[in-house]
Amino acid sequence: MEERKYTIQDLDEYIRQGEPEKVEKTYLWRAAIGLQQVDGLKPSDFLVEKAKENIEGAISIEEVQRQLKTYYQSKVNREPNDDETEEADCVSANIAKLLSTNNLNFSVFGYRQVHRNIFDGVFKFAGKIREFDITKKEWVLRGDTVNYMYAADLHLALEYDIEQERQFNYGGLTTDEIIKHICKFVANLWQIHAFAEGNTRTTAVFTIQYLRSIGFDVNNDVFAENSWYFRNALVRYVYKNKNGVQPEPIFLERFFRNLLLGEHNELKNRYMIINPPEEWKMVNTPEQLPEQVPEQLPEQVGNLFMTDNKNILRLVAVIGTNQMSVKEMMAGAGLKQRPNFIEYSLSPSLKEGFVKMLYPDKPNHPRQKYLLTVKGLGVYNDYRNK
Repeated sequence: MEERKYTIQDLDEYIRQGEPEKVEKTYLWRAAIGLQQVDGLKPSDFLVEKAKENIEGAISIEEVQRQLKTYYQSKVNREPNDDETEEADCVSANIAKLLSTNNLNFSVFGYRQVHRNIFDGVFKFAGKIREFDITKKEWVLRGDTVNYMYAADLHLALEYDIEQERQFNYGGLTTDEIIKHICKFVANLWQIHAFAEGNTRTTAVFTIQYLRSIGFDVNNDVFAENSWYFRNALVRYVYKNKNGVQPEPIFLERFFRNLLLGEHNELKNRYMIINPPEEWKMVNTPEQLPEQVPEQLPEQVGNLFMTDNKNILRLVAVIGTNQMSVKEMMAGAGLKQRPNFIEYSLSPSLKEGFVKMLYPDKPNHPRQKYLLTVKGLGVYNDYRNK
């Protein structure tokens, strides 16, 4: 077996260099590669080398995908773990490509499309809903399984959960309530387990894309460093048994608080195991024992619900739960210079994900209006409740 020379940490040099485009690409690759840990998969040195070439701008992600295909097709002597490594490499490249775009079809079709795009060329059933019932032994449950949705009910369950989320009104929710609701939606979607394999990776990518669509600049590195924790937290969120073990939301909520609020809750898999030995029990709360950020890397996230920009805060307060035209927003803010309003208030609010267009695909729509994103609503409701 060939010994590997590279790890995901070998990409960190580009973060330390601080070039924005390289940093952005690095986080995409770190998330894409890190998510393979969900199934215990590790990428090859070849994939890491190609990821570096992509980060440096030498080749496109599409070229990485083409070279991977050629590399494995031309391999004469296959090693015992080559199938798993090929899966890790191809899926990593597919996820990196998906995360490099902001396109999301928030529907059952869109969810299936994410699975298809992730596992294209890897699974013959990519994008297809499973037609059989499944169980999976979970380490965190000491060998027990979550009750996944029956195959006959999968389509209806997906349609119901996604449509419920589409119609959900975040107005009036505080930051904490928004976090709890997002956790519930993601956990319920995952428990359906719509595909024969690849459900956690599909749910993670779909979640990242969905959070972006509602205003969050998601720090993909939280997924990169804690993908197995993410899966175990989903398990504990939905699991219950006849012996009195009940669903435990706190673990997934800690993950999302790190992801969206920039907190440093300690994410340890051993804390989630059913009936842990004494030495595995969590003694300190996350607030008492924050996880330290490595000194060599810059702080990746702040509180993504907050901003120090007074112009943005003023605009958030003006819009509230309404839909407003530029003229209405300017009147509400007491401003008269349209160019200044757009440059210093509206554009930053749109860029940082606090405000969105009613017709995003048609910026110059004659009846264009603006409203708060979920992120903007969180800021508005927290401010109003103080």
